[in-house]
Amino acid sequence: MNSTSPFIDSVAARLGQLVAQAHRELPEIATDADALTAVAESFLTGGKRFRARLAYWGWRAGTTFGDVSADIDSASALDHVVSLATGLELFHAAALVHDDIIDKSDTRRGTPSAHRQFERHHVEGRFDGSADHYGKSSAILLGDLLLSWADDQFLGAALSVDAQSAQVFRSELRTMRSDVTAGQFLDNHDSVAWRNISDSDAIDRAQRVVIYKSAKYSVEAPIVLGAILGGAQPPLISALRGFALPLGFAFQLRDDLLGVFGDEETTGKPAGDDLREGKRTVLLAIARQRADRATVTVLDELIGDPRLEPAQIDMLRSTLVATGAVQQIEELIATSRDRSLRSLAEMGVDSSVERELSSLVDAITIRAV
Repeated sequence: MNSTSPFIDSVAARLGQLVAQAHRELPEIATDADALTAVAESFLTGGKRFRARLAYWGWRAGTTFGDVSADIDSASALDHVVSLATGLELFHAAALVHDDIIDKSDTRRGTPSAHRQFERHHVEGRFDGSADHYGKSSAILLGDLLLSWADDQFLGAALSVDAQSAQVFRSELRTMRSDVTAGQFLDNHDSVAWRNISDSDAIDRAQRVVIYKSAKYSVEAPIVLGAILGGAQPPLISALRGFALPLGFAFQLRDDLLGVFGDEETTGKPAGDDLREGKRTVLLAIARQRADRATVTVLDELIGDPRLEPAQIDMLRSTLVATGAVQQIEELIATSRDRSLRSLAEMGVDSSVERELSSLVDAITIRAV
């Protein structure tokens, strides 16, 4: 299998099976409970499936490296990698549901975010109490449900390998969960406590958010977990981390640019949404460092205001460009991309794996969504 398309189809099919199972089981508790499944389904269709693809090629790297040999095309060999990839997609969906609550985001991938969908159910059903509270509390529960589904898939993957590999696999999962949770907390904290953070520390803090909230869980953990299932030994795992972490860093920096400059019809989120949410990104930290005092005052007064008008968004965009922050972010992306590609070239993995991972570098760092 030199393309991941059949593999991604298998992951989509597994997700579909889980949704169908929930549609059968939750109404047995109460028909209203099936609202959880309906909203979950909207989060589990589409998407770029980067994490699933990275897990697959990490597994391929592990199975084809050095003296390791495996029947990589057998259905049984692929099944546990499908479980891993499905778990990663479910984990990601749960993170999106919770992240949208934290960020007060109205949309996700061009459709209402989970808490807004539940809020609409409340309004349409003419329920008592606060629609906002109902929407948020229901979405929190949906995120928890998706996490439990993810754990089932991770367990299935772990049971397919020997005890030592399973222990390493579980340790990597535990680290992934801790990293993304701490990174999300730091993002949430710094968005409101930024005045207490010195200007000299602001860029480092923003980079920590990039690494722990996104880079490690979006790129490093998927490829390493796949490699562990493929029997990779510590030297290869270390080399894969050297490839993945700078790629994950570039991935989030590109996301941050899209959050400010991305086209609404393409990204599925309102233009300049990150500016309204007040995200303390590396982009903003660099802009504040490079700007004069008057410009910093304007940035601090406007960023984080949920009522920003389109003209104010355009002015902030122009300011970020004028400070040179956008150009510096593009240079950081290019530097991180080069580091990732150099690590890949030095890794010594199978040529088909190297080719596909190189293609993923392009897909992740050069994108409009």
